[in-house]
Formats: sequence, structure tokens, C-alpha cells
Amino acid sequence: MSLEKPEASPAKSENPSNDKSPLTQEDQKLEELEIDLILQAIYRRYGYDYRQYTPNTIRRRLHHHRQKLNCEHLIDILPPLLRDPDKFGELALDLSITVTEMFRDPWVYKTLREKVIPFLKTFPTVRIWHAGCATGEEVHSLAILLKEEGLLDRCVIYATDINPVALNTAKHGVFPIEKVKEYTANYQQTGGLEPFGEYYRTDGTNVIIDRNIRNRISFFQHNLCTDSVFGEMQLILCRNVMIYFNQELQNRVLKLFRGTLAYGGFLCLGSKEDIRFSEVEDDFEVFENRSKIYKLRRHS
Repeated sequence: MSLEKPEASPAKSENPSNDKSPLTQEDQKLEELEIDLILQAIYRRYGYDYRQYTPNTIRRRLHHHRQKLNCEHLIDILPPLLRDPDKFGELALDLSITVTEMFRDPWVYKTLREKVIPFLKTFPTVRIWHAGCATGEEVHSLAILLKEEGLLDRCVIYATDINPVALNTAKHGVFPIEKVKEYTANYQQTGGLEPFGEYYRTDGTNVIIDRNIRNRISFFQHNLCTDSVFGEMQLILCRNVMIYFNQELQNRVLKLFRGTLAYGGFLCLGSKEDIRFSEVEDDFEVFENRSKIYKLRRHS
């Protein structure tokens, strides 16, 4: 899921349905009811819980999906959605945030390379969870970094996302060739040790990440809103995912991460995210502020 800059909140007069006239108060109430019914139905039918995402994000993305289907009202989305899982997959792709890039925010990977990996090397086995991996660009970036630092063979990397369509893309490690120049520049800024071309091949249209990199990553569907811990980790990355969650859901996810991390383990969030004012704030120390990397305190 994890994975773009936060969308600006619309002005109060904005009509997300793109009609020329602003919504009346009655229309707004009806729209809120439609959204509630859709989200509740998704949860009961498919087990996906979008009910605690920020309302403006959900509203805009539902209207985007409505327009794609050429429906007049939001509620028109619901009947086929309930009866056809493929229709839900299409909606899940619109509701999930899947915009990402390789070595996004290169200074984060440079910090991981120079300051976090030396700690990870002290463990005989390193377990890493990349939550909200979207289409896989960032978790493959991490695997490349670990390979260069001689740690990949000792790592177990789990990459998860709520979106099955995005996960299927991630598993194959295939990215548009027109992105290579941007990705190469990002990689170089991380202190890359090899020509970036060593890590992929091309078919003329796409680049395909080297099989030896891809095979070190295990991809699973996981819902941060409802699913539980599945193992002890030394490093968790969840970047630019929680910006779309309300405070209650942020607290739930951060407590999930706290319960998953080994003591002394690291949590890496997105550039617009932090743990201040959360229920777990006192359990972590700031390890590197710009990169939003936190270290779980050891209990005294």
C-alpha cells in the first residue's frame, strides 16, 4: 500500500464528484451514508477494513472509481462489487496507494547502509518486514542494498500488502524501462557499489530484477487494519502508508510493529510520518530523525 506524498485536503467547497455545483447539505449526508455502506460491505464480504482510513482520501478514491465505471452515484458501485471478487480487486487497486519508486528518498537507504546494517550484521539471522510494499520497488531496493553489504544471504525478507494486484506485480520484479534513469540516479545517491545495471535485465520494454535478488523476498497478503503479528523482526519498514490512516488506526499499526520488533530492532517510517503523540512513543528512541528511523528500547 505503501506510498506517495499526502494528497492535499480539499477545500470545504470542493465537490469530489466533480459536478459543477457544490453538494447540498442533504447530498453530503447521503454521500457519507453511501461511503459507510460501501466500506462496511467490503469489510463483511471480503475482510478488508478501510473504515479507518482518512475520509477525504477514501471519498476521492471512491469517486475516482465511480467515474471509471461511469456510475452516477457512489452506491451504484456496490451491487457488482458484492457478487464479483474481480470487481473488488479493481476497487482495491484504486483504494490502495501504489505509487512508489526504487530507492525512494535515497538518503534513507544511505542511512540504512551506513548506520543500520552494521547493527543488523551482529545477528546470525536477520528477519525483515516491509509492510505496505505496493508493487515492490522499495523492497527490491532494500534487497540490493543488503546484497552489496554482504548481508542478503542471512536475511529473511517478508514483503506484504493489502492489494493482491500490486503484490502480483511485486513478485515478478518487473518495472517500466523509462524509469531506469531515475532509479539509477537514486541508487547512486545511496552510495551504490556497483553499476545499477548489474541488478536487472531488460526485454526492451521493461526491466526485470535479477532472480537472485527476487528469490530472497517472500510476498504475502496482509491487512495492517485487521491482521496480527506473524514473527519477530529486526527491521520493519512501513513508509508512506500510515499518512492515510486516522489516529486510532495509526496507534493500532504502531502497536503491531512494537509487538513484532525484537528489542533493539529498527522501525523505518515515511518522511511525513512519525511516532510522536502515539501510544508507543516512549517505547522507541529516535535513531535518525531525517530518515524517520526509530529503535525499540530495551526494557530495563
